[in-house]
Amino acid sequence: QVQLVESGGGLVQAGGSLKLSCAASGSISSINAMGFYRQAPGKQRELVATITSSRTTNYADSVKGRFTISMDNAKNTVYLQMNSLEPEDTAVYYCNAEILYKLPRRRIETYWGQGTQVTVSS
Repeated sequence: QVQLVESGGGLVQAGGSLKLSCAASGSISSINAMGFYRQAPGKQRELVATITSSRTTNYADSVKGRFTISMDNAKNTVYLQMNSLEPEDTAVYYCNAEILYKLPRRRIETYWGQGTQVTVSS
């Protein structure tokens, strides 16, 4: 089992910055990718940004140029630096991790964090 613990959410004014962290612990064989998704009230969960173990990144169009995702493999931790925040960024942000296992068979298992609230006031 893998646990994901998120931190760094909070309340910020429009134009401000926040940095989210997500640390993975437990039965980790190899991290394939980690990322952040978000869900606003009344909306579906959507991808914000992901990063693979080889540092390939992917961003939602709405956050490109404002958010930066990074990963510390030694700490099994992913970070999301959020700058120039907008009220539309208000949501619960969920950490996601894809863990690669090779035994007893090669497979990827997906885990989610509990979520952290980000609120951007106008």
